Amino acid sequence: MDRLDNTIRPYAWGSPTAIPNLLGVEPTGEPQAEMWMGAHPGAPSRTDRGTLVEVVDADPAKELGSAAVARFGPRLPFLLKILAAGAPLSLQVHPDLTQAKEGYADEERRGIPVDSPHRNYKDANHKPELICALTEFDGLCGFRDPLEAAGLLDDLGVDSLKPYVDLLHAHPEDAALREVLTAILTADPEEMSRTVAEAAAACDRLGGAYAPYADIAHHYPGDPGVIAAMLLNHVRLQPGEALYLGAGVPHAYLQGLGVEIMANSDNVLRCGLTPKHVDVPELLRIVHFRAGDPGVLRPEASPDGEEVYETPIDEFRLSRYVLPEAGTTHDLTRPAPQILLCTAGSVRAGEHDLAPGRSVFVPAGEKAEVSGTGTLFRATVIA
Repeated sequence: MDRLDNTIRPYAWGSPTAIPNLLGVEPTGEPQAEMWMGAHPGAPSRTDRGTLVEVVDADPAKELGSAAVARFGPRLPFLLKILAAGAPLSLQVHPDLTQAKEGYADEERRGIPVDSPHRNYKDANHKPELICALTEFDGLCGFRDPLEAAGLLDDLGVDSLKPYVDLLHAHPEDAALREVLTAILTADPEEMSRTVAEAAAACDRLGGAYAPYADIAHHYPGDPGVIAAMLLNHVRLQPGEALYLGAGVPHAYLQGLGVEIMANSDNVLRCGLTPKHVDVPELLRIVHFRAGDPGVLRPEASPDGEEVYETPIDEFRLSRYVLPEAGTTHDLTRPAPQILLCTAGSVRAGEHDLAPGRSVFVPAGEKAEVSGTGTLFRATVIA
């Protein structure tokens, strides 16, 4: 097992206190948004043997297992994070694997630099992800029923929103959602800015179900994403609950602390709530215009105490153990790579004592016995 030394990313939306509080260290006063655990080249975890990228590259079959290498290639297929949102993240969507491969190849052919602000596809992989709440966690996930969205907009009493309200009453539903989102994102910027200002004032006045959108507008004044956000389901997760975000599902995280796991990709198409590039035609090609319940996940317990968050993909598998007493040992040995993360209490993993926010990498087949009193998240793959 390798103890991990992990990088914290200081994105502007990050909470200045949530990750320091978890780690038991003094805040720096700067935002601390994400702590990355894995072998992403942008911020690989460090071990006594070098970075996790270097460790895996030196012997992929030994570190990852031959089955994982055969299925996913010679790299760790997932990235684990602690995410601390102090302000809303951008409204975004991710491509499926075919779209990512095609989009990446197209932009490579056209010679768009990978670091260009107008580049959509940084790699050829998809980016399904799962967020599990450690505290109350607010987010947006998938489209509301169009009639519900129409009622939410109509009750604001903003005249310039009336055309969107009328469109949302049209059939079929997917076409109505597509037409409204297109209209929002292609509206005249000055007119949309005025609409957002009026809508934000109404949200402030009404409160209740409108409070999240008033907060979003406070952070992103005049942004069309404020109106687009009202087309989506607002979700408040309780600790231990999770959301799975598959390809094509528009979403945004608003506030809270959670454990996030995703396929090892950086492909994001933005819909709003951002000063970054929004490629409307490509976005509309990727989004799934389907209304429905966001599908809050709760872990399914197995007899050995493992609580698994079931998802439909194989690049990652997230589970947790709530260890009630120090005398019990769990054998987590697995023929696939693992990252073990403590989020509460004190956990012994092999020879390592893990306090909250501390983690280890377990190579495929390596003996992995854990004990203690606390909460341990286990990230691995299905190979």
